[in-house]
Amino acid sequence: MTEFLLSVHVLVAIVTVGSITVAASMFPRIALRACGGEERDGRSEGTGTAVLLHRVCTGYAVAGVVVPVFGIATGAQLGVLTDAWLIVSLVLTVAAAVLLGLAVLPGQRRLLALAEGAATEEVARPTASRLSMTTGVFNVLWAVVVALMIVRPGSTTGV
Repeated sequence: MTEFLLSVHVLVAIVTVGSITVAASMFPRIALRACGGEERDGRSEGTGTAVLLHRVCTGYAVAGVVVPVFGIATGAQLGVLTDAWLIVSLVLTVAAAVLLGLAVLPGQRRLLALAEGAATEEVARPTASRLSMTTGVFNVLWAVVVALMIVRPGSTTGV
């Protein structure tokens, strides 16, 4: 059973978190390009791509709830729920989720509104820069969680 739980946990983490980190990282540049871009079919060029990237982030964020659920179930099966590395990983996961829900996704919506409202690139640049920084912090949080999952400090099965 542990192998199944761990497999689902890792697979869903790769698919959801990986997709979010890539799409969220691409979003500010694409949305900024859409601001003040040439119009085609009533939209600035790049707006459609920015909308798609935002949908990817939103959809996979909802599906990503499965990651900590299966992670906790795996930790319970392994008897490591009270290990410091797992607790820190859970705290960082919650921090990443809060950052995604309260800063990254709303920032994307703000930038999309600017692009769809025909804002110039100069007007949208500060919002895009802030969003890029926030997305970078989100990505670093996940990188630390991955490192903790691999190294598992203090684990008897670790390196």
